[in-house]
Amino acid sequence: MRFRRFGRTEIQLPVISCGGMRYQHKWQDTDPEEIPADNQANLEATIQRAIELGINHIETARGYGTSEMQLGRILPSFPREKIVVQTKVAPKATAKEFLETFETSMKYLRLDYVDLLSLHGVNNRELLNWSLNRGGCLEAARSLQRQGRVRFIGFSTHATTDIILAAVQSGEFDYFNVHWYFVNHLNWPAIEAARQRDMGVFIISPNDKGGKLYEPPPKLVELCKPLSPMQFNDLYCLARPEVHTLSCGASRPTDFDEHIQALEHYENAAAVVAPIEARLREEMRRILGGDWCERWFERLPQYVDVPGEINLLEILRLWTYAKSLDMVAWGKMRYNLLGQAEHWFPGQNASKAGRLKLDGSIGGSPFAEQIPGILKEAHRMLYEKPVKRLSES
Repeated sequence: MRFRRFGRTEIQLPVISCGGMRYQHKWQDTDPEEIPADNQANLEATIQRAIELGINHIETARGYGTSEMQLGRILPSFPREKIVVQTKVAPKATAKEFLETFETSMKYLRLDYVDLLSLHGVNNRELLNWSLNRGGCLEAARSLQRQGRVRFIGFSTHATTDIILAAVQSGEFDYFNVHWYFVNHLNWPAIEAARQRDMGVFIISPNDKGGKLYEPPPKLVELCKPLSPMQFNDLYCLARPEVHTLSCGASRPTDFDEHIQALEHYENAAAVVAPIEARLREEMRRILGGDWCERWFERLPQYVDVPGEINLLEILRLWTYAKSLDMVAWGKMRYNLLGQAEHWFPGQNASKAGRLKLDGSIGGSPFAEQIPGILKEAHRMLYEKPVKRLSES
């Protein structure tokens, strides 16, 4: 395993972290006696394998159902100073409710303290205000820090870039969990701002939301050779010193193997990914044109400023990679969440685009004339039926 300094926390984190949202029994709390023995055994084997590999950062959340409860059966068995434990608690309207939720997390984890506490899902302006307002959740988290029950405080986010930048630029957080990878560059300004403040940067879901890379299309497999698409994406992210760790949401012990193989190229990651990236981008330019690939996102508003809250940026991003790299299955997985995932994946799909006046939203785009047709094509290509987030399904 390789390690990087997690910003001003000074924690040496493994560049692959063990995310805790895919090995648990249920997405809701349940009676501990109802947890199947085989499920618990698999979770514990996954954690054991992570530790064997040097992946000593275990990341979970109150919102991950039985994850904390089940981790509480194994984490106390390790020397406490040898593991880095992170949990996440969603911002609440009152500090009291936030603190009560944190106490539930600690009861389940059976630990005296967590190394990293994230405000989970700072995804819109209201949740940001709940976090930063006087007497709010951040103040509550600071009180826990003074008590020695939390070492460092960060936030996780699925927000639009402007909200993320506001949270980073507040200067109040030691680190953040954020989406950024080959198929999503929109949040790079927030990562640059974080580096200026010496914040830790944890990349959320590079394998799933970053392209459904555990089931890649044949075209992507061919273009990424000699690496797998998942290995390419790992090294693509880690080639940037601004990035410190990538989440592997393991569901079984062997889920780490492909990432460990990628680290064989860690020392020369930039050189290894360069020709692969060049091939991918050349294919994208061949299909879509270089101007589109370089500028498709320019002067497009966030969904809150679009009639019908159509999420133009996300729809055009999904279409761009689905159209050029055959990433249709991933595009469908994400597109059909629009309108169904609340603030976790906000905005609406393009089904009503033809009936709304979008001129004011797309008029500044260099592709204003093409966008209405692309929205129609994206809907035809990607729409199947609305789906719920994994935690609600």
